[in-house]
Amino acid sequence: MKKFKSLGLITATLFTASIALTACGTSTKTTSTPAPSAAATAAATAAASSAPKAEKVTITIGAYSILKDSFDVILPKFKEEWKKKTGQTVEFQESYVASGSQATAIIQGFEADIAPLSLEGDIQKIVEKGLITHDWKNNPYKGNITSSIAAIGVREGNPKGIKDWTDLTKPGVEVLIPNPSTSGGAKWDINAIYGAGLKTSEAAGKKDPAFAKDYVAKVYKNIKVLDKSGADSLATFDKGVGDAIVTYENELISRIQSGKKYVEVIPQYTTSIENPVALIDKNVDKHGNREAVQAFLDYLWSPDAQKVFADKGFRSVLPEIAKQYEKNYTTPAGLFNIEYLGGWDKVNKELYGKGAIWETILAEGGSK
Repeated sequence: MKKFKSLGLITATLFTASIALTACGTSTKTTSTPAPSAAATAAATAAASSAPKAEKVTITIGAYSILKDSFDVILPKFKEEWKKKTGQTVEFQESYVASGSQATAIIQGFEADIAPLSLEGDIQKIVEKGLITHDWKNNPYKGNITSSIAAIGVREGNPKGIKDWTDLTKPGVEVLIPNPSTSGGAKWDINAIYGAGLKTSEAAGKKDPAFAKDYVAKVYKNIKVLDKSGADSLATFDKGVGDAIVTYENELISRIQSGKKYVEVIPQYTTSIENPVALIDKNVDKHGNREAVQAFLDYLWSPDAQKVFADKGFRSVLPEIAKQYEKNYTTPAGLFNIEYLGGWDKVNKELYGKGAIWETILAEGGSK
């Protein structure tokens, strides 16, 4: 039996900070250099630690839009902790836009020191341009700082009676999903629907990609708006547009806390979501702030930061914090992950690549 929960919702305050002008106008050196050895990195860190610290250090964050509410709480906590530990004042410069747009901005010259993004693939684009030179997934969490699931948000009382993805295909149901061409969250959303199609066909006897494509295409016909980011999509829903929104579970939970009268519908089959972060070596080395940036990166996996993420509706990557918050979540029996779809390389090629499934659906269904 499908489960759904009443939620209320915080109005998302989403913006691209003034640092965005850096993304447009600043260039970085493109000459490649070999990644430093572990010994060299350790020596450099030790030298930086022993050298007198400047009174202030600036850390530039290039994040995907949904993280802003969490970082509004986390950044002051880290600033206070770092000040007590080192006597140094941290100043943050922040940019929050759609994950794909943020990755592109960084590649084009926005000198972010750290990139908390929605998709592993967006981090990998930065790696491929030589800006990240270390193994960013080499930690117990594979580089991920938060997790969630894809869910459906509907209005108070669930007037359209939506209980699963198939209900989004009914005549007269208006659906909001961000655009996967710019939004990492949108790819998770489409993955969830496509994977549900695969699961449904598999339960009927055979895992059928053609059935899954048709499953997505039928939902697409009811999409009212394809916004640029998950944050924009939520803002549109907050304005009263649409009957249902496909989004991260944490965004719906966040809104329940602020009094928005929405309902969360958890489909029988949906995907787990993992959101990564990486330090951007070339920019950090240019700015000379590696010690502080590394400390902030490590802080994102601390119990204090993970509790903030959990309070905002994310599922923590720390087992002990996840255990504390497990009563807040429903995990459907049909939950699957990116590996069920063949991994990101396959998904990006077969679902989102040129001439692939999503592009074909757009062509057949007309642009939104």
